[in-house]
Amino acid sequence: MGRNWQSRSYSITALREEAQKILPRPVFDFTDGGAEDEWTLRHNESDFDKVSLLPRPLDGPGMASTATTLFGHKLSMPVIIGPTGLAGLMWPEGEACAARAAAKAGVAYCLSHGSVCRLEDLPAPAGSHRWMQVFMYRDRGFTRELSERAAASGYNALVLTTDNQTLGNRERDIRNGFTIPPKFKARDVLAMTTKLPWLLRMRQELPKITFGNYVRAGEAIDIGSLAKRMSELLDPALSWRDVEWLRSIWKGPLLLKGVLHPSEAQRAVETGIDAVIVSNHGGRQLDGAATSISALPAIADTVAGRIPILLDGGIRRGTDVIKAIALGAACCLVARPQLWGLAVAGEDGVAHMLEILRKDIQRGMTLLGAAQVDKLTRDLVQRGMPA
Repeated sequence: MGRNWQSRSYSITALREEAQKILPRPVFDFTDGGAEDEWTLRHNESDFDKVSLLPRPLDGPGMASTATTLFGHKLSMPVIIGPTGLAGLMWPEGEACAARAAAKAGVAYCLSHGSVCRLEDLPAPAGSHRWMQVFMYRDRGFTRELSERAAASGYNALVLTTDNQTLGNRERDIRNGFTIPPKFKARDVLAMTTKLPWLLRMRQELPKITFGNYVRAGEAIDIGSLAKRMSELLDPALSWRDVEWLRSIWKGPLLLKGVLHPSEAQRAVETGIDAVIVSNHGGRQLDGAATSISALPAIADTVAGRIPILLDGGIRRGTDVIKAIALGAACCLVARPQLWGLAVAGEDGVAHMLEILRKDIQRGMTLLGAAQVDKLTRDLVQRGMPA
C-alpha cells in the first residue's frame, strides 16, 4: 500500500473506509456490525451530536495537555484500547501489534477473552499497562483460572463484562454466513480480486486462527468446537453474588463493563468495584439499549466521583472523548477503530489511529479553553440539541 494509506486515513471514519476496501465483506461486517436492526450501533455514534461544546477561549490555556492518570498509571491521553475478539483476523498477531502500539502511545490496552493469542503471549513492553477481559462462566472455575493466569502474567486490571449472558443476534453475520475461520462463498471469491493484500498476508494465518485462551494444554480442537464451548460457557444466571466472589479473588483494579443503569453503578460502588464502564457492547448485544453517551450523565450523578467512570461505544472523534469527559467519564475505550487500524497497516495502523485521536483531543481542548483533562467539566457542554 505504500504510505498513501496515511494521507487517505486522515480521520477514524476515513480509516474505516480504508479497512472496508481491504477486508472481505464477511470479515469487515464481523468487525463493523451490530445486533438486529443496529439501532443502538448507529445511535452510539449519532447521540454525540446531541451534545455541543461551549468554549471559553479567553481562559488562555496555551497548548493543552492530554495527559491523565488512572489507577495510579499515567496515560498520555484519556483513551484505552478496548477488548475486541479475533483481532488476529485483521492482521497476523493482531493483538500483539495493537498492544505494542498502545504501549508506544502511552495508553492502556485491554485484551479480549476471545483473542487469537494466549493472554500469556501478549507483549509487555516496559511501561505498558495491560488489562484482561473475563466473563462470568457457568464453570466458575474457568473464570478463576483466567483471573489467576492474568495475575501471574502481570496484567494490571481485570474487566468483567456483564452484558453477554447470551449472544446477541448479529444479523449481518447470519446474512454473510460468517464462520471462524472464514469460509467464503463463490460470490465472495469472485470479489476477492480487490482483497488480495489481506489474503496474501493472512494465507498462512487463517488455518491457525483460534481462541487462544480457551485451548487446553495438549488439546487438539478445531475453532468451531471452541466457539461452541465458549457459547455454552455463558451464564444467564450471572448475579451480584458472582461479582462479589470475583472481587474477593482479584486483588488489583476490577472494572465492571456493561453498566447502563444508575442502580447498577451504585451497587458497583457498594461492592468495591474500582471503576464502571458505561457500555452496550458496541451495539452487538441488546438492540434498543440506551446509548453509552446518553446513559453517562445519570451514572456520573449516581457515582458522584467515588470511583472512575469509563465510556465505551461510539468514539470516532477526539471531540467525542472531550464530550464524554465533560459529562463525567475519566477515560474512553475505543474498540472498532483499532480493528480498522490493524486491517489497514497492522501496528502502524493502530498507532496512526491513536495519533489521530491524540491530535483531535489536544486541538479540541485548546480551542475549548481547557488546559488539562481535569478542566473538562460539565459547564463546557450543553445537551439536548437535535441530531
